[in-house]
Amino acid sequence: MPIREALPGDAAGVAAVHVLSWRAAYRDLLPGPYLDALDVEERTAIWRARITAPERPTVLVETGPDGRVRAFSCFRAWPDEDLDRRTTAELSALYALPEVWGTGVGRALLAASTEALVASGFRTAALWVFAGNARGRRFYEAAGWRPDGEAVREETGGRVLEELRYRGDLFT
Repeated sequence: MPIREALPGDAAGVAAVHVLSWRAAYRDLLPGPYLDALDVEERTAIWRARITAPERPTVLVETGPDGRVRAFSCFRAWPDEDLDRRTTAELSALYALPEVWGTGVGRALLAASTEALVASGFRTAALWVFAGNARGRRFYEAAGWRPDGEAVREETGGRVLEELRYRGDLFT
């Protein structure tokens, strides 16, 4: 499974994965009209800006045999003061096309992300996951991530959802 750092030309592929995975993964959590209104073109502009920004996060992509982006991850130093930014990263995104769920693509991308985080000097990482996202929570827990007791309630798509913070020690 080819995994590499994203290039500006990958922005549309990353955006498509982002939108399609949200529509499938969060169908029972977020209102259908909100999910249906997610726009790949709008997300493409956002991801292109992120991928090319001087202070950009690291975005990794997994591509299939046809070169199409099938999954991506995004990480950066932890943005808040409550964790040590020098040694703790935020895994702010890890999404895959629904057609590759359960095939090992996500596990491979998480492993590659872990390697890249360690190479960047991070020793731990944290992420936020919707409390109602059972599939996502099982995925991270199978990889050794655990909820650390922090939770927030955020409005997304007009619905207030609880998000749990998970943390993981980084080992390669």
